[in-house]
Amino acid sequence: MLRALLSHDLPRSKPLAVLLALCFLGLACAPFIFPGTQALNVAAKILVFILLVASYDLLLGYTGIVSFAHTMFVGIGAYGIAIASTRLGADWTSLAIGFIAALALSALLALAMGLASLRVKAIFFAMITLAVASAFMTLASQLSDLTGGEDGLNFQLPEVLRPSTEFMDDPFLGVMLDGKLLTYYLLLAAVTGLILLLLRVVNSPFGRVLQAIRENEFRAEAIGYRTVVYRTGANVIAALLACCGGALLALWLRYTGPETAMSMEIMLDLLLIVVIGGMGTVYGAVIGSVLFIVAQNYLQALLKSAGALVDGVPGLSTLVSPDRWLLWLGLLFVLAVYHFPGGIVGRLRLAAWARGRARS
Repeated sequence: MLRALLSHDLPRSKPLAVLLALCFLGLACAPFIFPGTQALNVAAKILVFILLVASYDLLLGYTGIVSFAHTMFVGIGAYGIAIASTRLGADWTSLAIGFIAALALSALLALAMGLASLRVKAIFFAMITLAVASAFMTLASQLSDLTGGEDGLNFQLPEVLRPSTEFMDDPFLGVMLDGKLLTYYLLLAAVTGLILLLLRVVNSPFGRVLQAIRENEFRAEAIGYRTVVYRTGANVIAALLACCGGALLALWLRYTGPETAMSMEIMLDLLLIVVIGGMGTVYGAVIGSVLFIVAQNYLQALLKSAGALVDGVPGLSTLVSPDRWLLWLGLLFVLAVYHFPGGIVGRLRLAAWARGRARS
């Protein structure tokens, strides 16, 4: 049953399987294990980034396409939800209309970009996507009447998803069962379903062709595969998944803006997480997102605690100052790339393969 659910793409490493199980259980039980608003926000951000990283890995890791327009589709999904809710009302029909419109626009743009640009060399396609993404971010900042400009859009959700809606008078296991909690589990269910769908895609004949194109595009084309069609298909699927991620992000924040959904900082984070987790592995998106987002949000607090221990020590107290958290985050990334060149998932699978070969 589990093998079929995972499209026969098993972790192939006991430590990796344990890590994945811990990540899933931790996210599923996060509201009850880690009480507090910050912890819940971090868990929700991890869920969204798992989907965004996995969708970007379909391009970079499975197909070998470098795109800088991924956050553009995230923004389209977020703005689709926000604009529909502000213009049509805070109900499920408005959410559905905004979501469907965002998916349609994302598919059309990804199809146009793919057909027009994927015939060129990789570096030129990357530059084209960067230009298109920059243009869309500029439009989002300047079309104030539609997008709210630099201030973005705040909007209301259907009543059942609002934090003020409580389903029980008393807390359950110390947690209030309210609309915010329901929204979190809506994110968890959606991300889980889409990740399982992506596993099905990458382990299908379509996914095998994408990997063949990544390894040797000329050979794949020589044996009869129309590489532009397959690469365009991967571009469209990744765009649709990124659009879903943007919509989920907007649902959680009840707000969207240019910097929230379309910034280059998010694009760089996605790239870093893909490398840390392991390119060409959907499971790498899970492991990498959990490690990166937790480090990003709690490294400052950890440095603050460490600074208290070495307070008064010349040089050392300055080095572990919470203001230096970006330095330590960068150092952790360099160490991760150096010691895990194939990503964490790749390293764990390689170690499991080596142990199996040694036993045989």
